[in-house]
Amino acid sequence: MGIAVRAAVLVATIVAGSLECGGALAQTDGIPNSQPNPYRRIEHFLKLPAGRSMGSSSAVAIDHAGHIWVAERCGANNCAGSSIDPIVEFDANGNFVKAFGGGMLLFPHGFFIDSADHIWVTDGHVGDGKGDDVLEFDQSGKLLRTLGKPGVAGAGRDTFHEPNAVLIAPNGCIFVSDGHEPGVGNARVVKFDKDGKFMKEWGGHGNGPGQFEAPHTLAMDSKGRLFVGDRGNNRIQIFDQDGKFVASWTQFGRPSGIYIDKHDVLYVTDSESRETEGYGHHPGWKRGIRVGSARDGVVNAFIPDLQPDQQQTFTTGGEGIAADAHGAIYSAQVDPRDIFKFEKQ
Repeated sequence: MGIAVRAAVLVATIVAGSLECGGALAQTDGIPNSQPNPYRRIEHFLKLPAGRSMGSSSAVAIDHAGHIWVAERCGANNCAGSSIDPIVEFDANGNFVKAFGGGMLLFPHGFFIDSADHIWVTDGHVGDGKGDDVLEFDQSGKLLRTLGKPGVAGAGRDTFHEPNAVLIAPNGCIFVSDGHEPGVGNARVVKFDKDGKFMKEWGGHGNGPGQFEAPHTLAMDSKGRLFVGDRGNNRIQIFDQDGKFVASWTQFGRPSGIYIDKHDVLYVTDSESRETEGYGHHPGWKRGIRVGSARDGVVNAFIPDLQPDQQQTFTTGGEGIAADAHGAIYSAQVDPRDIFKFEKQ
């Protein structure tokens, strides 16, 4: 089968599981990159103080007041050796409010705001007694909790290596996706109870159901299903909260970031797809943001990346993603080093 034919046919595997909150999920075939783009892009919406520039970011989230929070990499793509505060709060109009966390993170990657508006950040690098951990802050910047051992890489119950994302379920359980390199290091999802006690893990390298290559992002729908962006395998895998495999979706591209709103609108960033063999190989797919439904898997909008046909191996465009109560999308950009806002036209 040629590339053009493969690009026109999406094969989505559905495996019905025993769920607490529902049964099998419906799938819809479609042509990649063919959906309309009803959004307009607003660059430089967030206003940093004079003399400070935005670094690379894969982390953006919205709190219950509608404020926008970003974890950026200290004006560069790494915070090592920097005293800049990387966790930044903006109001709903994009005005700077405050920042904190200077000297505490090396490579802020995953980001989550829980029901108490606490800020959770994964640090994906390790060194000098920092990193490979998950930090919980209150909104004043006070460190409340650390999961993992700062500066210690591992695959145990209390260690991580290159943790990518963190999510707090409505019942308080904590999920961490751990491992950033296909075929190397960790490739798992780790579950803790609300007190941070290890409960279980699942995964391992591979492309079978429940295996991962760079589990890069986490989201949860209204039924409590856990969506894992299995980036190295060009798919989203869906599980119940005990790690039981439910489904594999390929129609949202190569997922770097996933966000699901209270209406089960599903937003997925693809920052790596490319035609060329090697890392990111995903023929027929362009980089950008796909918007659809977590209920039935239908993709109904595609926002092309600034470099949708990029053939280099480096990451361009949006990784982290969030949406506000009005449906505006915020995309944390790695290469442009900005947070783009997208509004419906």
